[in-house]
Amino acid sequence: MVQTIGNPISWGIRQLGAAGGDVAGVTRRMGGTGDLPRVRALTTADLRMALRLGLRDFGALRTDVIAAALLYPVAGACLVWAAWHGALLHLIFPIASGFALIGPAAAIGFYEMSRRREAGLPAGWLDGLRVLTSPAFGVMFVGAMMLAAVFFGWLLTAYFIFQATMGPEIPASAAVFAREVLTTGAGWTMIAIGIPVGAVFAAVVLATTIVAFPLLLDRDVGLAGAVVTSWRVTRAAPGIVLVWGAIVAALLALGTVPLFLGLAVALPVLGHASWHLYRRAVEGAA
Repeated sequence: MVQTIGNPISWGIRQLGAAGGDVAGVTRRMGGTGDLPRVRALTTADLRMALRLGLRDFGALRTDVIAAALLYPVAGACLVWAAWHGALLHLIFPIASGFALIGPAAAIGFYEMSRRREAGLPAGWLDGLRVLTSPAFGVMFVGAMMLAAVFFGWLLTAYFIFQATMGPEIPASAAVFAREVLTTGAGWTMIAIGIPVGAVFAAVVLATTIVAFPLLLDRDVGLAGAVVTSWRVTRAAPGIVLVWGAIVAALLALGTVPLFLGLAVALPVLGHASWHLYRRAVEGAA
């Protein structure tokens, strides 16, 4: 029998189904909340424990996770290089800060490594790639694409803020741009508007994904249910979740220097810690 590839859309759907279960399974897990797990109100002790366990996993799997995480500094450096050489200097900071928006999806391999290590299974970086064959991968991929859309929405918003405050003229160099931002009224206006707007983007992602991806990996829950559960965790202890968001933002900011190399450490630690935070936030997960 002659087999054909078909059109790119149908081929992509079949490939997505093969990676994350059949298409019907992915569709089933897209909508509906079903029976959602109960959640606990997080405390500062939970944050400390999650970070301690995340560091422990990182220490135990250091060589593997750094090897796996080197992709992220390379990706970040490529984005900055493209912005620098594409007359988009004004988007370098939004690109760097936007890593917090895609982090929950970028860390799925580290969730899997922590899950496997917790279960006493092999947990090297190749084992972390087993998430690609998980029945949950298809729906997690869709969730990741939604976060990517939020990331590009933030870049577009940052671009319009720049246009509205500093005008359409592209900076001649990084030095000129930095001087205009820090020494002119227009620059300070851009900062005063851009930082709160960016914080809103980050807060929405944090509130709706704090446990979403680990939950999708761990249980047969739909994407909508995972988002609702994350919101319930946030609502149960909003101050603690805000502190967690500040920790994530600080570590990712440190990870962007120098040249994003720190992400090879920051992202794995946060990924492992996020898995353990999920374990402490969702009842029956521990």
